[in-house]
Amino acid sequence: MIDLQITDDIAEVVLRAPEKRNAVDAVDLAALADAYARAEQAGVRALVLRGEGKAFCAGRDIARVDPRTDDALGFMRESLQPVLERIAAFPAPTFAVAHGACLGIGLGLLIATDVVYVAESAKLGSPFAALGATLDSGGHALLFERLGAHRAFDLIYSGDLMSGAGAVASGLFSRAFPDDEVLEATRRAAAHAAQGPTLAFLATKEIIRGLRDERHGLWRSVDAENVAQAQLSQTADFREGFAAFQQKRPPRFTGRG
Repeated sequence: MIDLQITDDIAEVVLRAPEKRNAVDAVDLAALADAYARAEQAGVRALVLRGEGKAFCAGRDIARVDPRTDDALGFMRESLQPVLERIAAFPAPTFAVAHGACLGIGLGLLIATDVVYVAESAKLGSPFAALGATLDSGGHALLFERLGAHRAFDLIYSGDLMSGAGAVASGLFSRAFPDDEVLEATRRAAAHAAQGPTLAFLATKEIIRGLRDERHGLWRSVDAENVAQAQLSQTADFREGFAAFQQKRPPRFTGRG
């Protein structure tokens, strides 16, 4: 079950199946995509993704999957990847709360999110060798890019899981918090972003997407920054930011052009 709550320009998307550690199937992924679509239509200025109960998301729900008849490729390409791409392209800053098990698709949902705050005791990694399967949902790219080939191989071959604190210390995600503080810390960060210059944040998302997905080099990235800055200079938030600085007061951004 996927819930969507919208308050004060902030969407909160909740994976609400704690009895199965928020493991998801194709129906859940379709509902998740719909929640993001509705949040986008509502024009929210920040979004928080979290899981109910003791885990963020333990991956795909395979309780009733028969590997002899399962269309694994169809599930990954048609049900999963489009959702991850939609999450990554969401037109506002996105935040996720990682706690408990964050495995497989759960890890992929975090990878697709802009900012991930992690409970110190969270568990992240690739336990799938025990299933005769391999890491999916973007996990190979994450581990290779942040940890290098040797550590990525080690984690995948061994099936060892990293703690949330260890994952953040290794550079996988943004910040680690005590378990009982991570949700509120994430909500505070989202509330702060929701009051910011949304169009400037979207320019940053596009520049980083080019660096990550298209491997833009330094000077291509600098030129993208130049173009973005020129475009932003024509917006109300840009003018408001300069006026607030000059008048020595906090800016009041609207998030609009």
